[in-house]
Amino acid sequence: MQPKTILTLMLLFILSLSLAQEEGSPLRKGKKRRGGQRQGRNKQLRQRSSDVPIRLGNVPVTNADDSSPIFIQSYKSVDEFESNYNILPGKKGQCTYHGITMFENAVWSPKPCITCMCSKGNIACDEVKCTPLSCPITVKPTGECCPVCTDIGICPYRLHPSTEPNDPSELGLGPPHAHADLEERRREEEEEQLKEEEEARQEEEERLRKKDEERKKRRKQKKLEEERQRQLFEERRREEEELREKVEEEEGERRRERQEEEQQRRRQEEEDRRNREQAEERERHRRLQEERRQEEERRRRIEEDWRELEEDREDSREEEEYDEDDLRGDVFRMPPRVPKPEGVPPLRPPAPENIPPYSTLPVGCMISDVTLSCNNAKLTGIPPLSVRGLKSLNLEGNAITTIPAEAFNGIPNLEWIDLSKNKITTAGIHPQAFKKKNLKNLKRLNMDGNLLDQIPSDLPSTLEEFKINENNLQSMDEDSLQDLSNLITLELEGNMLSEGNVSPLAFKPLKRLSYLRLGRNHFRTVPQGLPASLEELYIENNLIEEISETAFNHTKSLNIVVLRHNKIDESRIARLAWINHENLESIDLSHNKLYHVPSFLPKSLIHLVLVGNQIERIPGYVFAHMKPGLEYLYLSFNKLDNEGIDPVSFFGAYHSLVELFLDHNQMTAVPPGINEMRSLLSLRLNDNKIRHFEPEAICDPLNIEDLNIVTLRMDNNLIDTRNISPTAFSCIRSYSSVVLKPQKIK
Repeated sequence: MQPKTILTLMLLFILSLSLAQEEGSPLRKGKKRRGGQRQGRNKQLRQRSSDVPIRLGNVPVTNADDSSPIFIQSYKSVDEFESNYNILPGKKGQCTYHGITMFENAVWSPKPCITCMCSKGNIACDEVKCTPLSCPITVKPTGECCPVCTDIGICPYRLHPSTEPNDPSELGLGPPHAHADLEERRREEEEEQLKEEEEARQEEEERLRKKDEERKKRRKQKKLEEERQRQLFEERRREEEELREKVEEEEGERRRERQEEEQQRRRQEEEDRRNREQAEERERHRRLQEERRQEEERRRRIEEDWRELEEDREDSREEEEYDEDDLRGDVFRMPPRVPKPEGVPPLRPPAPENIPPYSTLPVGCMISDVTLSCNNAKLTGIPPLSVRGLKSLNLEGNAITTIPAEAFNGIPNLEWIDLSKNKITTAGIHPQAFKKKNLKNLKRLNMDGNLLDQIPSDLPSTLEEFKINENNLQSMDEDSLQDLSNLITLELEGNMLSEGNVSPLAFKPLKRLSYLRLGRNHFRTVPQGLPASLEELYIENNLIEEISETAFNHTKSLNIVVLRHNKIDESRIARLAWINHENLESIDLSHNKLYHVPSFLPKSLIHLVLVGNQIERIPGYVFAHMKPGLEYLYLSFNKLDNEGIDPVSFFGAYHSLVELFLDHNQMTAVPPGINEMRSLLSLRLNDNKIRHFEPEAICDPLNIEDLNIVTLRMDNNLIDTRNISPTAFSCIRSYSSVVLKPQKIK
């Protein structure tokens, strides 16, 4: 063998051996092949680990510098194989691997021939597998994971086809100093590459340190801002508390002053009244004394005149007797009787005609000015009275059973009679007891709490108020209220009336009726024939199940309807029952069987009470047709939750709502739209299940106008008051109007 050939083989063997020993270190050949990609990737190839990630398939990698997609070079020479992914969770597009944060699209090699990449917060790794080679000689180049075929300077008769050159003597390499130069160059390249990697690592650490410092600075600034807001909130709350205490103290002082002034005024008035009464009593006593003195003087003068007459008569009689004895001794003549002078008063003067006979009043009765009160005096009949100036007679709470025809003959100017809580029966009332010629001025008659089964007949046409509650009325025909054309108020509560025993013509004579109470009866529908003048209808505590289209056809002046404690379902309210009423402003449907807020409510509605139903939903736009708009909405004690309230549930009432009660429901959050109600004065959300609420749920930061809320109740929920944002109630003028305690948490 020629020396030149042997030298060449020895050099190749030494080169191969040195390259095999450098496996696992960064390679110059890989550096040259990857060119401009090395700078971007060396920043991520800092962390080595003894743990080998799970091998993955062919995964595209994005270059950190130019964002152009590339593929790991080793994939070009291998066949495709099934991938096995091990996904590690990350946050906000970053990955954490062995304590180091890797950014989006970062690539690193934890071990030789294994490459990992951060993609959308997940870590994906690939391990290169080598394919078997059929060439006689394989060499594993520096920086490569798989061997390659080679035939450079190899003698075919010296090497077996299936073996690699491992012995420098078999390759015939050159002298040792060539190997030493190669080692020196490799160490220089390695030191240079390590230096570059160290610089890249330091740059990355510096960048991360600056970013961490900036994050800490922002966090500190945020804490300072929150602390400042909290201090401002506390300062404002203290100022409000001090102002409230000062206002309350001033108000209490003014209240005490007013009370003292009122007490002083009352004492002064009482003293003036007593002084007036005493002065009047003294004047009356003086006049009586003067009259008595004058009368005594007149009587004394008359008695003196009488005595003088008697003396003259005695003298004349003696003279006559003397003369007659002298003339005829047996004759005697009696002198004529002198008559008593006219005008001589009796021993006691008569009582003045205008003073009422107080001594004749029954025990327990009191008279004052034009009012006679005999309430709870245990009377069994109406006492005989003759006081023409009497205007008010109170006989409440006695045991009166009958009213005779002449009961009120002596008191014809009565304007008010109270016969409530007695035992008067229909048969015990004389047909002429209330005749007009005896009670021509009667305006108010109260017969509550008796035993009447029919309305008394021939009532005065002057009546304006008639109360006959808590009796046993069982029917009303077309003549029951005849001639009561001036009646304004009629109360028939607590009887046995129903649509079956009340004639549709019963209310026809009542041309001026504006106030009607029919509660606690047995009506299943709204009675027919209600007068057109009716303004207020109270028909609570009945058995009403539906409201038909004709129920309020003729009552266009209706202003208030109270239907609480009935059995009304929203599906049984006719669409045209009251939607076109222009004066109907208040409806009370509390304690019925409603599951939704009723639709087709009156356009003019202002006041709506739906307390104590089973309402689960407020339909969208249910208040949108109302003008000028709903002002008072009470939905307490229902089954409302947040799914039952739409963003448009209160549409049409944002500008008008003044009071909104949603307490004692099942809401877990403040319903939407509250922060848009600029006229709201009172809001109740207490006794729900509210745990958290957004800072803008009540106070909208985009609307700088302050709310007008006077009362905000959110107590008895599940709110941790320590977690409430300082700006949650910043739009409310007074913090003292916010009630947050107690809560249902420990």
